[in-house]
Amino acid sequence: MAQAPLPPADKDKETRLFLFLIVLFFPLLSIALVGGFGFIVWMLQLIMGPPGPPL
Repeated sequence: MAQAPLPPADKDKETRLFLFLIVLFFPLLSIALVGGFGFIVWMLQLIMGPPGPPL
């Protein structure tokens, strides 16, 4: 069964949500994930030492 088209107010809300996700949320999320992974690696290297064979 076909859905009825969205009212203009809902389309505007959906467009603003899409722009928020694309422009702000996903870039900030990717920065947080990469930064968090780097922090974890840094902390592990402080505890376990640098990677590679022992000298």
